[in-house]
Amino acid sequence: GGPGMREMLTPTSALAGMGLDDKVALITDGRFSGGTRGAAIGHVSPEAQEAGPIAAIKEGDTIKIDIPGRKLNVILSDDEIKSRLAGWQAPELKVKKGYLARYARMVSSAARGAIIE
Repeated sequence: GGPGMREMLTPTSALAGMGLDDKVALITDGRFSGGTRGAAIGHVSPEAQEAGPIAAIKEGDTIKIDIPGRKLNVILSDDEIKSRLAGWQAPELKVKKGYLARYARMVSSAARGAIIE
């Protein structure tokens, strides 16, 4: 996760380069360009950076993808999700100065329009 719905061409290209684009789904709060291949689900919101539910997911968790129903469900109890998010801390922003740092500090979630607040 990260502020600003990052472009995901690099990770989807890496998956394709490893021959995994037909075996692995990428689920992210990022966005995709026209060059994306494989199962790619983006714009998940609220984002991980804002402690959205995607922040609770860990390596090895099972996620059910229902494409026709347009739903994602992690196979975890509500209590487990709450427990994980209770101990979660936002990662430190990498950019410390300039316009990008200002944007990262002030941009709202895509769920609220990704506007500067």
